[in-house]
Amino acid sequence: MTGIELEERQTGKDLYSYQRGAINKIFECFENESQDYHLLYQLPTGGGKTVIFSEIVRQYLKHHNKKVLVMTHRIELCKQTSNMLTEFGVTNKVVNSKANLDDQNNYSCFVAMVETLNNRLNEDKLDISDIGLVIIDEAHYNSFTKLFKFFEKAFILGVTATPLSSNIKLPMNENYNALIVGETIESLIENEFLSRANTFLYNVGLTSLVVGSNGDYTVKSSEDLYTNNDMLSKLLDAYETRSKGKKTLIFNNGIMTSLHVFDTFKAAGYPVAHLDNTATKKQRKEILSWFKNTPDAILTSVSILTTGFDEPTVDTIILNRATKSLTLYFQMIGRGSRILKNKNEFNVIDFGNNYHRFGPWEADINWHKIFKSPSFYLDKVLNDEEIEGSFKYDMPEELRMEFKNSNHVNFDIKRTYIDSVKNGESSKVVLQRSIQQHAKICIENSEDVYDALALAKMLGEDIDFRIHRYTKCISRSTFNFVEWLKDDYRKKLRFYLRDNFDTIFEEIHGRPPEE
Repeated sequence: MTGIELEERQTGKDLYSYQRGAINKIFECFENESQDYHLLYQLPTGGGKTVIFSEIVRQYLKHHNKKVLVMTHRIELCKQTSNMLTEFGVTNKVVNSKANLDDQNNYSCFVAMVETLNNRLNEDKLDISDIGLVIIDEAHYNSFTKLFKFFEKAFILGVTATPLSSNIKLPMNENYNALIVGETIESLIENEFLSRANTFLYNVGLTSLVVGSNGDYTVKSSEDLYTNNDMLSKLLDAYETRSKGKKTLIFNNGIMTSLHVFDTFKAAGYPVAHLDNTATKKQRKEILSWFKNTPDAILTSVSILTTGFDEPTVDTIILNRATKSLTLYFQMIGRGSRILKNKNEFNVIDFGNNYHRFGPWEADINWHKIFKSPSFYLDKVLNDEEIEGSFKYDMPEELRMEFKNSNHVNFDIKRTYIDSVKNGESSKVVLQRSIQQHAKICIENSEDVYDALALAKMLGEDIDFRIHRYTKCISRSTFNFVEWLKDDYRKKLRFYLRDNFDTIFEEIHGRPPEE
């Protein structure tokens, strides 16, 4: 692994205390509840859900004269689950599209992908009459529920990191009788089972994004935003500031976005690869091998690596997308949380306001309340307008040093607009006062008008932020109007500086500028 040694915290069938505790609680339900009971178990990504249910399968088969079925939603998870069960001494058969089921009587444990299993059951090619336990991995996906009708006499155990249904119309409490909550992310961090996330936030205007029928942002609207040169430039700058030289995994919402990201990083001379679900098995294997063995590798991807992918050497996760899915938020960040001997923290760079929407990744969440009342939780999630309404422009440290003589560099557009309305003034005075404040801080840090004009050119991001806040206040935000306002603001700021530099300089310094 190119000099990076994975910490061997778990070998064979050794279990951590919290894993043993979870297994005991689950078996208590086996003993105390009916044979058709549906139980849900929650544990954060990286906590070892597969280890836990593999041990449950081992113990169940040892003490019960019935068979076990494990269901997953992706073929990669089928293989990983089968391998883990084998490590636990459980002989199992993978039921995929090519599997020969003539020898199924020789097995007590089956592992199947949901769609393949559905086909096999409808074709009556798999005998499930003796299945006593069904385990569902990533149980928050609704694709599994259509198979419940086949297992009306089996104990069903669903496992997930986020017991919140992927479809709000099909809440999990309609398919599961109870929820057992495992260790929190913070507890796993404190006990050195997971790495701690250092999160860096970049405020992004998302009001152009469209929410699709699945409840999340559409690929089309995301592509329009995240492929523009300004966003790509900010992404590259954030990488160079926060993650340069570190192994980095970038999540995007759309193949075109990922390809643009690939081109941007390639042009800048960084080692980068792109991966999406159109790659062949061979291509995927080669890319992931390169990523594993290249210390400063950058992998830009689309959806495909959110589950069934485990690369502990990842140092930085970049969320180059917004999502309304709490599950996806946890899955993406969780890809960087694996711990190593020389790694107990990792970086998260958020370009989708996801932190503002869901809170810190490691924050304690009342999963019982979400399980009982998912709509109550979802109704409390802030919308984009509310999130962006709380933004304030923070001048980068390097730029702030150029304005070190100014005690305050910020200007509250919204407050100024509200005051102007109360005073019966035109909304135009808001931008006039903003220009005056910008001019003042430029002159406070200049010896002549040329210095001030040079500083004004550095205020581009602050100007753009103020214009966006202003257009929200006056409810006018067409692209052409916003671009015209930005250009007009810059022109007026330059004219104002030229016309008023001497007067303002003397007011500030008590002397005229030197000739």
